[in-house]
Amino acid sequence: MRYLNRTYRRDQLAGIYRAARVGLVTPLRDGMNLVAKEYVAAQNPEDPGVLILSRFAGAAEELREALIVNPFAREEVAQAIHRALTMSRDERIERWTALMAAVRASDVAIWRDDFVRTLTALPGKGEAASDPD
Repeated sequence: MRYLNRTYRRDQLAGIYRAARVGLVTPLRDGMNLVAKEYVAAQNPEDPGVLILSRFAGAAEELREALIVNPFAREEVAQAIHRALTMSRDERIERWTALMAAVRASDVAIWRDDFVRTLTALPGKGEAASDPD
């Protein structure tokens, strides 16, 4: 296991993701969604790694085939790592296929359209909502 905390070029980062047998993305609150999706997209379809994702990450709602964990529960995270490392190739491929479909289904255009639709549904048609205080 390696913890990396520095800047990498995009091609280097993709190589790191592809080489990783497990992607452990466990923010304690929403965040790291793009990292989770980049990990999935970088995988070799014939021999993909396994994504372990915090239930607090917003992407957990979309990436349901990841192993979803509570990052505050160390035993749960340890069990998920063990399961990921011992998972059969067939199950890894099945999970990755579903994860990749979810990544492809939520591109920036879809995100933009959802965001604009939400804004226009707010009071005042996109104007700031009034402060209740």
